[in-house]
Amino acid sequence: MMQKPRTNSDWSANTPILPAQGPRRLALYRSLRDLIESGQMRPGDKLPTTRDISSRFRVSRGAAVAAYEMLVADGFAEARVGAGTYVADAVPLRQAAPPAQPIVVEEARAPLPGALGCSTADETTLRIFRMLMNRHLTQPSARHFHYNDPAGSLALRVEIAAYLKAARGVVCEPDQVIMTAGTQQGLDLAVRTLLKPGDPVWIEDPCYVAARDVFEASGLAITPVPVDGEGIDVSAGMAAAPAAKAVYVTPSHQYPLGVTLSMARRLSLIDWARRAGAYIIEDDYDSEFRFAGPPLSALQGIDGSGRVIYVGTFSKTLLPGFRIGYLVVPRALRERILTIRRLTDRFPSTLAEDALTEFLRDGHFSAHIKRARKRVKAARDALVEALAGSPLSVSPPEQGLHLLAELPAGADDVTLAKQAIRAGFGPKALSPLYAGPADRRGLVIGFSGFEPQVLAEAARRFVDGL
Repeated sequence: MMQKPRTNSDWSANTPILPAQGPRRLALYRSLRDLIESGQMRPGDKLPTTRDISSRFRVSRGAAVAAYEMLVADGFAEARVGAGTYVADAVPLRQAAPPAQPIVVEEARAPLPGALGCSTADETTLRIFRMLMNRHLTQPSARHFHYNDPAGSLALRVEIAAYLKAARGVVCEPDQVIMTAGTQQGLDLAVRTLLKPGDPVWIEDPCYVAARDVFEASGLAITPVPVDGEGIDVSAGMAAAPAAKAVYVTPSHQYPLGVTLSMARRLSLIDWARRAGAYIIEDDYDSEFRFAGPPLSALQGIDGSGRVIYVGTFSKTLLPGFRIGYLVVPRALRERILTIRRLTDRFPSTLAEDALTEFLRDGHFSAHIKRARKRVKAARDALVEALAGSPLSVSPPEQGLHLLAELPAGADDVTLAKQAIRAGFGPKALSPLYAGPADRRGLVIGFSGFEPQVLAEAARRFVDGL
């Protein structure tokens, strides 16, 4: 029994794609030949009639006939009298590309105890946010349904400005607050606004690597400035790069060493920035977590010349997945930063903003911080106790969410950090955080986001293996 010829007359899968310009017969010929060479039309497939081609693709009947004749002449098709035109039985198939290597996508693994950048789920806080988010979903504001202010919700900026004045000594008004998707976006906006490739900048040494990466990726000329017991050494920075355009600092709790920038250094840094026409990018990432002593004022609060850009975030106080941070900017820079914000990210999540606004306004945030501070302090104390008696030198920090466990000079902290990971413990080595020569060795260990018992058990496993 003769097999019925295959046809593709509906062209649902293999449709010729014709360019807008050029001779139609050549365009149709090249498109059909491409389908045949690539194997999408197989030997023995029947081509539609020239009348069908002409009608479907709006080419003249003569152009369709000419294209078919060219396919036959070149050996890609054969005409059968009274039966139609078919793909030839033997055509030169295009050489297949090598199979693409599959991309292995791994599920994100839970961080090991001692890892940095973690927060703890607070049941009371989560319950309140569920209530607030549900309220704004069931009774949505009209602003959720159109594009909004790139600076973020005015109501939220009012609450943040009031909080920063009371808790951090920041001098600002709501119009100076710009909402971001966390610290990293805030740093990127600051760099794009202030600097161009090749501009000299200071960074603390050692430094927060993600911040250093932003400056390096932007093509800036980075000068690592050493950090000692009083914070960044301003005189060393002025000697190395007096014409720097900006400096990145973590003055309230230097990352990763944990020291506080002294008042003398603060005044010296502000004076240098004013005289040099430079800007100070102040990253105040975990100042809410102070366990002893009076609260520390932000560097921005003592700057009277508009040289400080203050970077804040809710990632440490609430949770990183919330993705809400903010900048406090001098008014002279506001429009430039908002232009970049508008071009790259339009505006923040209005739903999350409205829930957070109520969370702040109704006093839930201050209550949450008190609970979180108590929980984090308990984890810190458990970690310090578990590390006692080890070769690591540990002093309980009075602030923050991590501690530095120091090693003797010349010790291999990178190998030790890998050993810790094998034991189920997740610190970072200190030496790779230096941009210049590393003169200290140790482990940077996070204690936020883990139950005290879990953190202590992981630390003891690591210590027992030393």
